[in-house]
Order: sequence, then C-alpha cells, then structure tokens
Amino acid sequence: MKIKLHHTPYVSRKITRDLISCELVETRQEKNAICAQIEKLLDEDIENELDLDEKVNVMLDKEEDDIEYYHANYRELFWMVKRRVASENNVILNNEDRISDISHKILDYLWEEDFIHYVCSDNQIKNIISNSIEEFTAGFEEADTIVYEKLRNYKRKIIPGTEEYDLLYERLYEEELMKRGLA
Repeated sequence: MKIKLHHTPYVSRKITRDLISCELVETRQEKNAICAQIEKLLDEDIENELDLDEKVNVMLDKEEDDIEYYHANYRELFWMVKRRVASENNVILNNEDRISDISHKILDYLWEEDFIHYVCSDNQIKNIISNSIEEFTAGFEEADTIVYEKLRNYKRKIIPGTEEYDLLYERLYEEELMKRGLA
C-alpha cells in the first residue's frame, strides 16, 4: 500500500469523517474512538509489510556474496523474494486487493465491536472506506510533491533530515492536506 505510517492519522480521520457523514451509517461510539481503532488497524497492516521487508532483507543479506559475485540487481531480487514470500506472511502486494482487504478488516472490526451500525449491504460501507483510502492516496501524493517543491525553493537553505526541516515539512504538509479536505 502506498500509505506510510505517518499517514495513518490522516487516513483514519478521513475514513471516520466519511463514515460519520454517510446517511447509511449510525455511529455508536465517539468519533475519536472510531478514528483511533481505524488508525490501529492501518498501522498493523503497514507494520506487517515492514516486517516482511525486514525478513526479505535478512534473506538477501545471507546471500550477499552471491549477489555481488553475479552482479545481481539488489532491488529486483528484493521484489522477487518479497513477491514469493508475501502470501506466507499475510501481506497482499496488489494495491487494489490490499485496499479492499484492509477496508473489510476495518468494517468487520467496527461492526463486531459495535462502533457502527448499518442496514445496507456490507459492500456499500466497504466501498465508502475504500474510496476514502483511494482519495487520500491520490491527494497525499500531490500534497507531498508540492511540499517538497516549496521546501526546495525556500529562501534560505533548509537541510533535509534536520529537526527544522521535519517540523516545517509537517506544517506545510498538514496545510496542503487541509486544502484538499484530507486532514
């Protein structure tokens, strides 16, 4: 999934806002509680993929000598191995399938734990969640590009990786997301 851990608070707020504003959904918990649970589920999904990435790196590190000897492309090998072991680690690599899967997990959790109630088909609510994620990913990529461009063209040179850069990035990023209705 294109979403990173630092995006999950924004995505969870968008999903929560879209569910609450939907006439088909009756909320039975506070907005913040719903948002926190959605964020937790998104974090778990992303962390699962990060764990897979670490496992693949360990596997490839064991074969480092052969990789160097054959002048193999590490990045291509990484993706080949990741695709091979993804299903063993319950990671879905296809973006559409992954969004659908996490949308189902969110819907199931919210329903089973009595956070929301609805009288329509599960698919209608799952689609609201999926659309929220897809809208966010489209908007955050655009916002991210604009923020990097603003920082690059800043009057005084700001060094990437510094605390000042990170704080400024977060502030500008939040502003861009608000302009797009994603924050």
